[in-house]
This record gives sequence, C-alpha cells and structure tokens, in this order.
Amino acid sequence: MSTETESSSPLTHSITLPTQLAEPVQIVAAPGIPDSQFRTAINSSLFKQWLKNLQTETGILANNAMSLKRVLLQGVDMFGERVGFLKFKADIVDKETGKKVPGIVSARGPAVAILILLESEGETYAVLTEQVRVPVGRLILELPAGMLDDEEGDFVGTAVREVEEETGIHLNLEDMIDLTAFLEPSTGCRVFPSPGGCDEEIGLFLYRGHVDKEIITQLQGKEKGLRDHGELIKVRVVSYKNLWHMTADSKVLMAIALYEMAMREGLLLQSKT
Repeated sequence: MSTETESSSPLTHSITLPTQLAEPVQIVAAPGIPDSQFRTAINSSLFKQWLKNLQTETGILANNAMSLKRVLLQGVDMFGERVGFLKFKADIVDKETGKKVPGIVSARGPAVAILILLESEGETYAVLTEQVRVPVGRLILELPAGMLDDEEGDFVGTAVREVEEETGIHLNLEDMIDLTAFLEPSTGCRVFPSPGGCDEEIGLFLYRGHVDKEIITQLQGKEKGLRDHGELIKVRVVSYKNLWHMTADSKVLMAIALYEMAMREGLLLQSKT
C-alpha cells in the first residue's frame, strides 16, 4: 500500500511494509530531484529489491528489533531508460536504544565477475581486464565483470555476455561454475564487496579451459569493451600463481579464495588436460 503527496516541494511518497504495518515509511525527494526521476526511482527494481532485502529472513527488519522511518532520496543516475544508481539515506532506528543505525546507501544492484583460467603448455593463466576507474582515480586490473541489466537475475547469462564484450572470448553457459554457490545458503550465495555503503552483490563464476600458447599471445593487450559507451578496456593475461599479489581488485581476491578453498575441500575436480 502506498500514498503520494502532490506538491511543489518536497516530493513525498508513503509506503507500508508488511513487517511494520502500523508504521508507514515516508520517502522524500531531496531538492533538485525532478518528479519523473523520483517516481522512476521508487518504482525501480533497485529500490524494491533493497526494501525486500530488509524484510527477508535474515533482514534487519525481520525480528522487529528495528524500524524504517524515512528514506531521503538524494540522487538518481539513469542508464538510458532504466535506473543505474540510486543514492539515498535511510533512517532506521534500533528500538531498544532509540538510536539510528548508519544508513547511507549507494544502490547499484547485482553484478557478476568471472575468473577465467586458461592452461597452456603446463602453465595456468588468468585473463584480466585493465580499465579506467574514476572513483579511485586509477587504472585497475580486474576480473571481467558487469552489472545485471534486467530484473530476471540471469547471473550466468550476464557473465558469458560480459566476458565476450570485455575480452572477445566466447564461453558456453554449461562450462560456467558458480563459485558463490559453495557459500552457505544463509549468505544468499553472493558476495558483498562493500556492505557498509553499497548494496552491490556479486556472483563469482569460474571458467577453466585449455588453449594453445598462440591464443595467450593474441589476448595480451587486446583492446575490447563497448567503446561507444566509454569502455576503454585492455585484456591482460597473467600467470595464475602470481595473480594474488598483482591487483587490489577485491573480485580477484575473493574469487581466488573461493576457488582455492573449493579445490582444497574437493568441491571442484582438477582441470582435465
């Protein structure tokens, strides 16, 4: 159930959550947010999924110890006709202490990343991308990765598409191994790289294959990406044994940890030669 107030300022919207029926939540637009973006934001899959996460079995509203009072929508970035990023502040109060918990949220939704391991002449190589990352002001070596573009949650299909866009390598769906599926079900079988400020959840996948050394040489330095979208990507191939200390990309380090632990526990078979 929801109600909306039509006024010049501020734009407001009221919703009622099943977990707190007696306490409607006020959603307010910060100055400068136009009506069209406000409506699009509160009806977006990003915002709806965040509300859903709050109310899941492991969500922070599930045991009635906390209450969501208000959401201040501070920013909306559109990717064409869909919402790409949301920035908002949620007032969530701990009922025992009466204090607010930290509630600044950058919402970008689910994403995928792929650890590609290619064996050639007895050596295992990892395929990375080198990209401009403006938020950290650096070029970063990282796993091929991308955001889910739809609401269907097609992690595997997105992983295959992102690999082809960023590296030119075509992978088959049936060859992909979901490393995050080895996590306990209570985790949601996804990893959260920065849960203190961002809702991003990542599915980490593994691909293992065998190629001629010529393929390794051809991949090195290859320029890929959707250049008309500003993606300036170079493919980098590095020895897997050196991968763990060659980049600060958290996706790489999480994928290595999951892969190595899964191998140690016998959850993955040795790659066939």
